[in-house]
Amino acid sequence: MARLLFPLPIAAAAAAAASPIHIAASRFRLPLVSVARREALFGGRAGARAPARLATRGVSVGADAGGSAARAATVIGPEEALEWVKNDRRRLLHVVYRVGDLDKTIKFYTECLGMKLLRKRDIPEERYTNAFLGYGPEDSHFVVELTYNYGVESYDIGSGFGHFGIAVEDVEKTVELIKAKGGTVTREPGPVKGGNSIIAFIEDPDGYKFELIERGPTPEPLCQVMLRVGDLDRAINFYEKAFGMELLRTKDNPQYKYTIAMMGYGPEDKNAVLELTYNYGVKEYDKGNAYAQIAIGTDDVYKTAEVVRQNGGQITREPGPLPGISTKITACTDPDGWKSVFVDNLDFLKELEE
Repeated sequence: MARLLFPLPIAAAAAAAASPIHIAASRFRLPLVSVARREALFGGRAGARAPARLATRGVSVGADAGGSAARAATVIGPEEALEWVKNDRRRLLHVVYRVGDLDKTIKFYTECLGMKLLRKRDIPEERYTNAFLGYGPEDSHFVVELTYNYGVESYDIGSGFGHFGIAVEDVEKTVELIKAKGGTVTREPGPVKGGNSIIAFIEDPDGYKFELIERGPTPEPLCQVMLRVGDLDRAINFYEKAFGMELLRTKDNPQYKYTIAMMGYGPEDKNAVLELTYNYGVKEYDKGNAYAQIAIGTDDVYKTAEVVRQNGGQITREPGPLPGISTKITACTDPDGWKSVFVDNLDFLKELEE
């Protein structure tokens, strides 16, 4: 979904939170959404309700974070917010990051990791290209959104981003294939520290780490995004209340001085999840300029923005339609500075129908 992307020149990466959103201005028409598309996106979350019309009370108008578009803010009480977030139909849509050689990365992901190239689009007027890859259609699977900014060959991944997780049925065979293709293996197959799961770690051509996790067949092979946080309890509280995620499990590893928390919108074996890692005593991390954000579906970007504010998040792009088109989004950062973009569910499906 290119419109959610913030493809930055390297010199401007430090200003990512305030950067403009690049869009394809020629794509204005939004067709009707098929029943199949609706069911694919909305069929899986227990207790989900149909999108309600946005309440009109407490609406104000001003400029967005970039100072160029209208915005709306919805007043919603804390109790109402908690209940609404629980029933909002949310799903992890994309994880967005920057690469220095798009063709090389696509080749690695398709030949070594078994992903499919779902679509690719060049935006010459904005000097960037993006590609979407994954293990199934975007309306029902979590996928990667790669961005290549013209002339930028490398990025700083930083120390805060951890890895992506991919579930495979045979870690050892996958590692052998990756080695045969010239890939880099940074951790040979074996049991995870302090556990029994068989894992391995590899790096893609840009240095992003992937954890290969041995599991049986799963509907969501692209299964994890790991980010490091400085206060785990604060992060858990934020993602529960502001993002409506469920705390699936935590695991403390005192021998190795770290604790993890798995959070998401459904069980780990069937859904992509966010893995938050706290390393004892480490409060801050360098986020670099390579990893960008996660995109999440929502029924109402206006209410989402208000709930994020109430729970300590910072809105970096006020809710509303993108310039020239009807896709409504809002962008925010969590208490650790990690960025996310929320996208209107129906608008997202309409884009895929084009």
